[in-house]
Amino acid sequence: MSTPTRTTAPVPTAAPSPPIGPLARVVAASLFAGVAGAAALTFGVLPDASEARIVGAALLAFAAGWAMLARLTARRTTRPQRWAYVPATVLAATGAVLLAANPGEPTMTRLAWGWAPALVILAMWVERRTRRELPGRSRLFVRPVTLVMLLAGLGGLTQVVMSPPRAAAGPAPGRLVDVGGYRLHLRCAGTGSPTVVLLNGLGETSPQWARVLPGVAATTRVCAYDRAGQGWSDDSPHPADATNAATDLHRLLTAAGEPGPYVLAGHSSGGVHALTYTHLYPAEVAGMVLLDSAGPDQVELVKPFNGEYQVMRRALAPAPTLFRFGLGHLIRALTTPALPGDAGEQAAAFANSPRGLAGLRAEQALLPRAFRQARALTTLGATPLVVLTAKDNVDHMQGWGTAQDRLAALSTNSRHTVADLDHVAFLHDPVGAGLSVTAITDVVAAVRRPAARVGTAGRPG
Repeated sequence: MSTPTRTTAPVPTAAPSPPIGPLARVVAASLFAGVAGAAALTFGVLPDASEARIVGAALLAFAAGWAMLARLTARRTTRPQRWAYVPATVLAATGAVLLAANPGEPTMTRLAWGWAPALVILAMWVERRTRRELPGRSRLFVRPVTLVMLLAGLGGLTQVVMSPPRAAAGPAPGRLVDVGGYRLHLRCAGTGSPTVVLLNGLGETSPQWARVLPGVAATTRVCAYDRAGQGWSDDSPHPADATNAATDLHRLLTAAGEPGPYVLAGHSSGGVHALTYTHLYPAEVAGMVLLDSAGPDQVELVKPFNGEYQVMRRALAPAPTLFRFGLGHLIRALTTPALPGDAGEQAAAFANSPRGLAGLRAEQALLPRAFRQARALTTLGATPLVVLTAKDNVDHMQGWGTAQDRLAALSTNSRHTVADLDHVAFLHDPVGAGLSVTAITDVVAAVRRPAARVGTAGRPG
């Protein structure tokens, strides 16, 4: 009797994924070329160009990618995608207009009423054509691009329908003073002489002095202001360097009827502007306070600075445009400083906006020039000077302490204190702001008593 033969059914195996065909490779390579070209132009070739020209050049690169897709699929595949000439033409025409016209603010903001809905419509049209003309695997490379286009357009619409930063921040708490065809915002409080002038750092605005200004106003007259392109101030046609900022400030104080002598108190890069102002108008400056200030010798003394500057210079190139896609509204909740009253919301509204980023970018790009301009001041003589330094920067930035010592050495009547705080604490933190107020009032007291010295223990000796 024969034994039955047992057979084992074969185990089914998953079919291997089909290889990416020529059409998919052409689509992927074309779109990648457009993105790579835009990135190279933005970060490598044009990081210091105007926003309009950066956007115009990037649009031309994206247009070239779509044109490559249309041409190469017609020449190298059996599925020509000539519809891709439509986004190529739209983007190229828009980019060429931006390059030729080179509009600034507020035109760039107004243009969002046109490009944002147009981008949404273009993204939806491309998606329909992609679904109709491209097979599944090739379609996967186009969909992330159309999704980004759609989100950018919707974000742009969100940004443009919401209040601009000056409207969101509310009415200016001070007054707008004409300084020669444009107006600067100036807010003053208190009485007495000398008048203290508070100078913002990079990307800062006058509301960020909300903890400091009232404390100083109890002792003397004090004014905070916004440089051109900042806060409630108008934009300026001049480059955002230290000399132009000092000239603007001189015109502002004169036109506003705020007489000297002045004690200049600058935070961060605001200290560089204070030094330049003193060089240009030495008879007007009776004292100075530098709050973790940048210095003229920063490039040489602070070892990490140049590398960080180059990274930021390139990283900020697309920042104003990215914020036109509505990113500022998402970031604002995470970056609102804890300041009294409405000051924190006001500061965040200005900082997290296309205009705020454009102003930050303009000043940051010209920092080396501002340092050279401030270097013209070689001594303060016996002018009362207090330098406050953040220990956090001393610990983490090689050479920062040396640079701060050199600032303190500008005067024979100076005090240098290193506080266990970070860079922004001298404005935002109650303890740090208290130290700033003490430093300023000490210098004011020393100015009022010409024979006094600012001492070493926090009070004039």
